Amino acid sequence: MNEIPDFPQVTQLAIPLFVGAIIVEIIAVRFFRRIGEFETTDVLTSLMMGVGNVAAGILFGFISYGALMWFWQFRFFDLGFYWWVGLIAFILDDLRYYWYHRIAHRVRWVWAEHINHHSSQHYNLSTALRQSWTGQFTGMFVLQIPVVLLGFHPAFVAFVYGFNLVYQFWIHTETIRKMPWWFEAVMNTPSHHRVHHATNPRYLDANYAGTLIIWDRMFGTFVEELEEDMPRYGIVKNIGTFNPVKVAFHEWVGLWKDILQPGISLQDRLRYAYMPPGWSHDGSRKGSEALKADYVRRNPDQAGMPGLPGEEVLPSRPLPAGE
Repeated sequence: MNEIPDFPQVTQLAIPLFVGAIIVEIIAVRFFRRIGEFETTDVLTSLMMGVGNVAAGILFGFISYGALMWFWQFRFFDLGFYWWVGLIAFILDDLRYYWYHRIAHRVRWVWAEHINHHSSQHYNLSTALRQSWTGQFTGMFVLQIPVVLLGFHPAFVAFVYGFNLVYQFWIHTETIRKMPWWFEAVMNTPSHHRVHHATNPRYLDANYAGTLIIWDRMFGTFVEELEEDMPRYGIVKNIGTFNPVKVAFHEWVGLWKDILQPGISLQDRLRYAYMPPGWSHDGSRKGSEALKADYVRRNPDQAGMPGLPGEEVLPSRPLPAGE
């Protein structure tokens, strides 16, 4: 067995860079009229969420890492710690991140920990630090098990994932508009990720990529940012608070209230956990599909556009005014 190198904590080492870049962006927006918005309380909330995420990782990181180390004993190969192994691990883990991210938006149990990252109604570099405090408890480390079984050591996987997170920091900005076309074609960029953070109907559930946007292009979830429909940020129903504790736990509270409400079946209780956000047993809420369909009914000329359903959602007769 290869000796495990002493891998550095990439994201923690990058913290001074994060803080410096946020200061530079604020100066660019405030004094050089670059595109972007900042709200002091919102920035402070994002910073506190970032601190909480680091603390949670230190306190509870053993859960996922310990589980992956248990699976490591059943590996098919031991690929070691060569640079080319790290490169392959990075690509595979980026694919893993795409599917984690997609699941996080389509399964409410995982959305409960991910929603806080989308809770800011602003989009700037500080938003990147608005990270989960409860990610260790959703069980999504299972997506890393195949990578470990293939022979990539959990420590190596954790190390390369740090670079993925560091990359994602710079794409949380409005100041950078578009990168060269060839870069936009392959890599995740501020333009692509603004789409992901937007609440506009056409942009819901799109652009899940971490580093490589090719996954969204391959799996049919890519939507281009349009000048005529600029992103509006936040979540469909904004929470209206800067309290980091409420930001971190509000969806968990809502989830358990739904699960434990009286008068519903066991099946419906489970559905509140694994169905997409917006699902309800009585149909009183709307998920992203319904919001997209409503938008197309109001704007039939948009039917079939990227991110929107086709004419099948249009009524068989014209809608009366105001319907």
